[in-house]
Amino acid sequence: MRVLVAGATGAMGRQLVPRLVAAGHEVHGMTRSESKHALLRGLGAVPVVADALAPEEVARVVAESRPEVVVHQLTAIGPMDMRHFDRAFAQTNRLRTEGTDHLLSAARAAGVRRFVAQSFFAGYDRVGGPVKTEDDPFGTAPPPGMEQTVAAIRHVEDSVLAASWTEGLVLRYGGFYGPHTSLGPDGEQTEAVRRRKFPVVGDGGGVWSFVHIADAAEATVAAVEQGAPGVYNVVDDEPASVATWLPVLAEALGAKAPMHVPRLVGRLLAGETGTVMMTELRGASNAKARRGLGWTPAHATWRDGFRELGEQVRAEGGAAA
Repeated sequence: MRVLVAGATGAMGRQLVPRLVAAGHEVHGMTRSESKHALLRGLGAVPVVADALAPEEVARVVAESRPEVVVHQLTAIGPMDMRHFDRAFAQTNRLRTEGTDHLLSAARAAGVRRFVAQSFFAGYDRVGGPVKTEDDPFGTAPPPGMEQTVAAIRHVEDSVLAASWTEGLVLRYGGFYGPHTSLGPDGEQTEAVRRRKFPVVGDGGGVWSFVHIADAAEATVAAVEQGAPGVYNVVDDEPASVATWLPVLAEALGAKAPMHVPRLVGRLLAGETGTVMMTELRGASNAKARRGLGWTPAHATWRDGFRELGEQVRAEGGAAA
């Protein structure tokens, strides 16, 4: 099939494009910069240039590429700032609102038959049990400071699922780790854990779901090729509380155990948003993705993945401060 990947040079795109090519698809990789042409060609894609926030440019590249499937992976995530979360995600939120609208409009005009979009598990309402399925309430009660970000994620989901003219699939990815992510060998979150700047706040009861970036890419290839329209949690097999996974990560990285701070101190360090994510977040079940997409994560649990991450950090000469 002919597939257009929007956001083809990001952490996900670098994993996804070569997998789609290896599966026999003709991939057109959309980037905002002509300087990324060589990277995209190296990944096996046909480079196309468009600013996702310019509707006429998006319409042009979609019309010229004539894709059967569009994969929406547009983000612009910079340094993480938990105290000002929505501000840190402002550009990504525009890509998730305006960019989504432009892609959908162009895809409809081009007769695209399948549209796959990125979402994020952390929008589940923080009520009830610790692990959520796709049928649980999502995005109706965002953490303070994440209102704009969660609203943008909801916009992606609602718009794609409402597009009756195509087969819309939304992938609620877990927290990424691996190459080119913030939890990669040289990522900012990895460095924060190594330097004991990532504490357990309060009881550390917030439940997180992770997925290795390569496993997320494999699930996305599956979503391009199969699966009924709808929402899928793309996460590993073990949702876990911060108090459980953070010490394991620190040990894997050869770092000292993370500090524990009261919730009040956590608010001063990470703001209310970070504190809520550390203490109240709900994880997600991958049962539907396993069943509906025929997908199984190679890194069944973050325990395996974090051990691998630690080995990579040591191989590159990293040493905890």
